[in-house]
Amino acid sequence: MTRGRFIVAAAILSGCARHHGAPTTSGIDARRIVSVSPSTTEALFAIGDADRVVGRSRYCDYPPEAAKVPVVGGFVDVDLEAVLELAPDLVVGSWGPSSVRLADSLGARGIGTWFPETDSLAAIDAMIVGLGRRTGRLPDATRVVAEVDARVHAVARSVADEPAPRVLLVLDVSPVVAAGPKSFADELVALARAVNVISEGGAWQVVGMERLADLAPDLVVDATPGHTGAQRITPRAPGWDGVKAVREGHVVSLTDERALRPGPRVAEGLAALARAIHPRAAVPSW
Repeated sequence: MTRGRFIVAAAILSGCARHHGAPTTSGIDARRIVSVSPSTTEALFAIGDADRVVGRSRYCDYPPEAAKVPVVGGFVDVDLEAVLELAPDLVVGSWGPSSVRLADSLGARGIGTWFPETDSLAAIDAMIVGLGRRTGRLPDATRVVAEVDARVHAVARSVADEPAPRVLLVLDVSPVVAAGPKSFADELVALARAVNVISEGGAWQVVGMERLADLAPDLVVDATPGHTGAQRITPRAPGWDGVKAVREGHVVSLTDERALRPGPRVAEGLAALARAIHPRAAVPSW
């Protein structure tokens, strides 16, 4: 699975898993941490816990120093034996399809786990603060959250007077996966001064071409992971000529991975999205 496909699969499957509940333990003052999602890995590094991260998923690629940390598998294929060899006292990651099984297996061995939801900006803040509590870094975590929130508000202010187009935010094209309501991506669309054309249903939806045509967005944001720079959504791509915005060239690329990663860089991702939707606005950058 490519990193791009991972982002989409993780988003869809985490929404499906949320209702089952994963047993968690606090792991207070954890010293050896395995992080199996990019968002929690980034948060741990951001709050100053880099020296405590002893294992990561293969998708945890930021900051660059994370590449030095041993890999314990992916998102749905965490290698339990590899985790146990690292002797962690806490294993963390985003809520997802493997979290229940992993938490059960580790809990039976007395290892703390924590798999928080990250489906809103408030939940992302809570994830960062929660990691701070579990590692004795609460002041640092609180500072990071304050910085993130300040940047989010700065971006929102910069586009507050812009017209709000009806936007379709596409995460993948084969099949088409788009952001729906009650997702952090939907919240970012609103903060970027736009209206998500998908207002009903799940947070991450597989959408057919007929429905895409009926939704009639003003603008299509092509956030397909794994972009090489060229837009994948064009009138020549199968089915897309039925969407008026695509026929008329109202498609913008969003290649910044921060817009799809619910972690401490989410404000920078919001800024990238706002610039894509409102290219003439004076959106701050960091």
